[in-house]
Amino acid sequence: MRQGKILIIDDDPDITEAVKIVLENRGYEVYSALDGGEGMKRLREVRPDLILLDVMMRTSQEGFELSRELKHSDQYKDIPILMLTAVKQRTGLDFKPEAGDDAWLPADGFLDKPVRPDVLLEKVEGLLGES
Repeated sequence: MRQGKILIIDDDPDITEAVKIVLENRGYEVYSALDGGEGMKRLREVRPDLILLDVMMRTSQEGFELSRELKHSDQYKDIPILMLTAVKQRTGLDFKPEAGDDAWLPADGFLDKPVRPDVLLEKVEGLLGES
């Protein structure tokens, strides 16, 4: 049984609940927040091993901004961030798995919503070094 703690920051309660069920069934301890502000509070409380971060929440780039803030923070920069995004559906922009750069969008991976459970678990396990 896995012991990792995962924080989901996403404003869609249906997506959050579906992802939470998949992860908890795999043995992860899962926490959630509806936006960046609540996410930072939960981050300080929980100190997760991985963050699943939505791109578009209160603003169309809130997830981008939070990712940059975390990756430029000495306290949180080593926590992997997996972006879960519907940006491609809404805007046509496509984030490749190797996308992300240290200045503009430092993230450790990207998955398009809706994400298949097996794909999610494979990516999560890879980022946590469990594959």
